[in-house]
Amino acid sequence: MLKHRGFPGRLPGTDFQFTIRRANPRGITALVRRERYRDRKAVDKRADLAFMAALWEHFGDQPFERGNLDAGRLSWLFGREVLPYDDPFDPESYDSLLVINEQAARASFPEAFEEDGDWE
Repeated sequence: MLKHRGFPGRLPGTDFQFTIRRANPRGITALVRRERYRDRKAVDKRADLAFMAALWEHFGDQPFERGNLDAGRLSWLFGREVLPYDDPFDPESYDSLLVINEQAARASFPEAFEEDGDWE
């Protein structure tokens, strides 16, 4: 499992994790598309924004390996802002490649692409 060095481990001041420390010995958590409903808490929305900003800062529009990125946090963006790059895509592999759908990400999280980083 590739560890993304320099990627934030969590949203500061919360328990929302962005990365995992080690591979799950009981099996890899699959990436699935989770629906984001309008009534989500503000802190959940802020975690999505911060995670999207970190993804963009580290990977930009280039394909990236899932590695130690948290499956739960990725699943909130998967299928919309983060898309599979591999064909066929294995949702249960740490080696799977993903790519940011820049158009969808900019529409959903415009603050994540601003230079000043006020979203933190």
